[in-house]
Amino acid sequence: MPVIKILPHAELCPQGAEISAAAGTSICEALLENHIAIEHACDMSCACTTCHVIVREGFRSLNDMEETEEDLLDRAWGLEPDSRLSCQAIVGRENLVVEIPKYTINHAKENH
Repeated sequence: MPVIKILPHAELCPQGAEISAAAGTSICEALLENHIAIEHACDMSCACTTCHVIVREGFRSLNDMEETEEDLLDRAWGLEPDSRLSCQAIVGRENLVVEIPKYTINHAKENH
């Protein structure tokens, strides 16, 4: 079973973490199942960017990005070449290293 190493995040995972995730599971599902409360305002329906992560290692082992995800990622805070929406990034057979960005854009939470 692949291991996802989560780099330290001041609010969600201050010490960082290593979790196991079954291949075929989204990164978002794996984080939530392991009590790492990543935002997912659209309930993982690929309609926002609140679950944005940066895949520091293992990016190529994930499923290919669909056009909807690519379009949404353009709006994500701190976008990098190895960014993904964790609700759409499906774990393959390789271990991953994931960084949760410091900020997220959540219009509902921000009262916009």
